[in-house]
Amino acid sequence: MKRSTFLLGAAAMALTACAGAPTPPTLGADGKPLPKLYRIRPSDTGRIQFRMLDAINALRQASGAATLEFDARLNAAAATHARDMSIQNRPWHFGSDGSSPITRIQRAGYSGKLVGEAISETYETELETLAAWMEATNTRTVILDPTARELGFSWFQEENGKIWWNLILATPEATGFTPVNAPS
Repeated sequence: MKRSTFLLGAAAMALTACAGAPTPPTLGADGKPLPKLYRIRPSDTGRIQFRMLDAINALRQASGAATLEFDARLNAAAATHARDMSIQNRPWHFGSDGSSPITRIQRAGYSGKLVGEAISETYETELETLAAWMEATNTRTVILDPTARELGFSWFQEENGKIWWNLILATPEATGFTPVNAPS
């Protein structure tokens, strides 16, 4: 009897040791889920960009607006500004050299008209960021603008996981401004 009691006690101690430390709660004090680090790998670029394009196009179709297509020049302008916001450590629409979104798309070789830009500094995914943009009147207006036809979307992620998102919407019609290098 003593031997079986000893074996049961040893087994119970072994099981207790296997349980490990308690897992931390997944909800914060405010009752909302705790943030998770969203690490973006270089191989994720196409998947993330097309997931954002598909989500925006679904929202635009629901509002009666035409769908958008990517433009490589707008993607390049978005990538440049996302990195520049990180360097400046602030989300805003002006480059460290004072450039505006119009100037940046012109520098990237885009000759169409800027519709608008949405920016964000966050640790959230692209779809969580889109949801936040849709909650704000100014960025929702840009995303759903019926004159937009093309899109640039990119980001820069810092080592600590912070992501600087940049979304540019434009229309290929060259109305509203003169390109930087155009003859007078």
